[in-house]
Amino acid sequence: MPALAQSPIVIKFSHVVAQDTPKGKASEFFAKRAGELTKGRVKVEVYANSSLYKDKEEMEALQLGAVQMLAPSLAKFGPLGVKEFEAFDLPFIFDDYDDLHKVTNGPVGKALLAKLEPKGVKGLAYWDNRFKSFSANTPLKMPADYKGKKFRIQSSKVLEEEIRSVGGIPQVMAFSEVYQALQTGVVDGTENPISNFYTQKMHEVQKHLSLTNHGYLGYAVITNKKFWDGLPADIRGELEQAMKEATDYANKIAKEENDKALEAVKASGKTAVYTPTADERMALKKAMVPVHAKMADRVGKETLQEIYKVTGFDPNKL
Repeated sequence: MPALAQSPIVIKFSHVVAQDTPKGKASEFFAKRAGELTKGRVKVEVYANSSLYKDKEEMEALQLGAVQMLAPSLAKFGPLGVKEFEAFDLPFIFDDYDDLHKVTNGPVGKALLAKLEPKGVKGLAYWDNRFKSFSANTPLKMPADYKGKKFRIQSSKVLEEEIRSVGGIPQVMAFSEVYQALQTGVVDGTENPISNFYTQKMHEVQKHLSLTNHGYLGYAVITNKKFWDGLPADIRGELEQAMKEATDYANKIAKEENDKALEAVKASGKTAVYTPTADERMALKKAMVPVHAKMADRVGKETLQEIYKVTGFDPNKL
């Protein structure tokens, strides 16, 4: 019996992006710190790049207890029935990280995570990636340039409306299938933070990248609530400390990794990188912001107003 008592608690941490992305590195950092702080009583096994579960499968696996931890992008909580998270998908809702962190680090962010608990999911932290940019095989400068093009998106009604607002055709697809879809022309373009764009080698199959920063892609680190609540209190405290450190690390490297990835895309010479002018960005903003009003009932008018109140954004003043 004493030998059995020494067996570490195993936490399987599954995610769908590459190991050398901000999320990949932060999950490895968490695994290391969890082992150190619990003195080996917890062993976190990280499964990157959809090696354990794909986009659509991972949430169900967490609820069933087949995996203990995930860091899905915030768009993934709509299909789970917590549609308020889709507010994060609204185009141009955050001007910068200050705006974003007022939400994720404040009462609004906490209240959103609490809405996951009835689904058997416990929210532990928000991890940044970066703002998204559009890519295609033709230049993307004005809203008219998006017309008729098929853009891969995550499963999100808000993102579908975002693409339709500029005349594009939204195509929902698992992240692991995007490279091949771009290569074969099943889709014409995509929207991604640069680190995802680069680490998935999309620059090899996309001729143009427009630095639109039109929408945010971040993650919520979540765990199976029953599993988490069942942990000894001291171990839970040590894991919370490991998560706090991993979150600080994740948010710091998100900027560094995306900046490095952008330099690497430029250096590859395969993709022309374009920075829209202030007028071009405003034209895109004006075309896309009506999506806020259209989706207000879905994401919750109250949630939307709370975010506007915190950030000071007023869609009527564009």
